[in-house]
Amino acid sequence: MRRVAILATATAVMFTVTTVTTSPAANALTPPNIPSASTASSELAALTVDVERNAGTYDRDLFPHWITISGACNTRETVLKRDGTSVVTNSSCAATSGRWTSPYDGATWTAASDVDIDHMVPLAEAWRSGAYAWTTSKRQSFANDLTNAQLWAVTDNVNQSKGDSDPASWKPSLTSFWCTYARAYIDVKYEWGLTVQSAEKSALSTMLGTC
Repeated sequence: MRRVAILATATAVMFTVTTVTTSPAANALTPPNIPSASTASSELAALTVDVERNAGTYDRDLFPHWITISGACNTRETVLKRDGTSVVTNSSCAATSGRWTSPYDGATWTAASDVDIDHMVPLAEAWRSGAYAWTTSKRQSFANDLTNAQLWAVTDNVNQSKGDSDPASWKPSLTSFWCTYARAYIDVKYEWGLTVQSAEKSALSTMLGTC
């Protein structure tokens, strides 16, 4: 069955598979350690500006995920529980019910299958920005990073539209989220020692200007 997103104005519309509404991105739960705008600005200034390299050698399997975090719960399931509300899981840690608001587009979902876990800095982007030189162990840590604001529960097709794009070529449709997006994106690149392209840095600076 094909999902149809509805921009709700008065009442939520119930579907047999999922419920879709829109709500402000501010209602979404967020990952930890998102820096202030001033800190992010300092971090952006400290990033090395360089061209991307080794795009043709990228392979998603070089970033092992999702890994077990605790008990039966892997990284995806951990983020779904962290960023959702009233999340119920079964004995395998799979979410059987809950509510997730995607900060990228403001849509709210009640089926975990409609939610992707997005890497704020895409894996392919990280590869081109320096991760090609990392060990597989370090790339695994990056792909499952729960310490920084790298993993976000978002609408699945929005995540797919982002793909491996950096902010020079893709930004969330909700301009009200640009400030948070830039702060998180910059911090991940800073914490992991990744480079930025000139156009990417300019786009991030513009997004910080909305803070």
